[in-house]
Amino acid sequence: MERFIYADNAATTPVSREVIDAMMPIFETHWGNPSSLHEKGREAKDILDDARERIAKVFNCNSGEIYFTSCGTESDNWAIRGAAMRMKTKGRTHIVTTKIEHHAVLHTCQSLEKEGFEVTYVGVDADGVVDLDELRQVVTEKTALVAVMYANNEVGTIEPIEQIVEIAHAKGALMFTDAVQAVGNIDIDLSKLKVDMLSLSGHKIHAPKGIGMLYIRRGVVINNFVEGGGQERRKRGGTENLPYIVGLAKALEIAKESIGELDKVRAMRDRLIDGLTKIPYSKLNGHRTERLAGNVNVGFEFIEGESLLLWLDIAGICASTGSACSTASLEPSHVLIAMGIPHEKAHGSLRLSISAETTEEDVDYIIENVTSIVKKLRDMSPLWEEVVKKEACVN
Repeated sequence: MERFIYADNAATTPVSREVIDAMMPIFETHWGNPSSLHEKGREAKDILDDARERIAKVFNCNSGEIYFTSCGTESDNWAIRGAAMRMKTKGRTHIVTTKIEHHAVLHTCQSLEKEGFEVTYVGVDADGVVDLDELRQVVTEKTALVAVMYANNEVGTIEPIEQIVEIAHAKGALMFTDAVQAVGNIDIDLSKLKVDMLSLSGHKIHAPKGIGMLYIRRGVVINNFVEGGGQERRKRGGTENLPYIVGLAKALEIAKESIGELDKVRAMRDRLIDGLTKIPYSKLNGHRTERLAGNVNVGFEFIEGESLLLWLDIAGICASTGSACSTASLEPSHVLIAMGIPHEKAHGSLRLSISAETTEEDVDYIIENVTSIVKKLRDMSPLWEEVVKKEACVN
């Protein structure tokens, strides 16, 4: 392998050196249990409180609105199930979400359907933007929760969350957004956004895997998801993962400080899009401009995305066909299908998620290799042979 390019940051990110350095003193010296009353415990509790305050400053919210979890999936489950069960006591048994959510949201909603809740799955347009007219029609006084992701993990489309919040609140429903992909890409001010709950995951922003967060706006009450001790103000049992919490705080601070670097990433993203969509029978998936800075999702007809990934891997390029949580599935992306892309075309999608570490030379190398590999795969395809024959007849 001549070179290595990591273009799968939407799946996970490497832990940064600054985050590792921030965590090491907790492993080595400040290893106490924050719930212990002795000196070592009090020391750990002070560090925990400080990390919570630092994160609150990043999001311009109150530290009492931040709860630590193990990952984004747990946060999603807690927000949806906790809100559903609490709002059920008020006679609200209807949940509204979209057809393009992460499986952590979709599967939780499907589970609640089996328990008697009604769930409406709102559609999206060809760019992956939520249909606001449909959303207005389906949210009623019986709706407990509206759950819409801030930005899609596969195609990168950023959703109009502010308008969605207004639609939910107009009917007295709670509003939750999975911001796992958005955090680090969008400067989120929770004093202005007005969502009731927001989830994030550390390993998407150069913190370790195994740490997540759920923001619950003050005054919003939801049921517990993990029972146990009195941790997290008796809302989420389990000893706090102090080293990773400190790492998350550091990663969020760095991410906020680095928002300005995203212009460079957007420029490389656009150059990638331009280069890849010059390939015949290719199409950009997702909104052209309202998309995450590092997200490039392009569909290529007459090839299989998995074959493209394997050849890219041989060339030293790490990419994906969609969500890392469903790469073992042979089914086409539910996101692309919801956007109206036919099954046979959805199978040929490629997701590249670049970062500030990506270079212009990396972009050139990716375009060069994707172009040559797509040609190689098509040359082996009987479907492509038919296309070539038809084009020859026309000409």
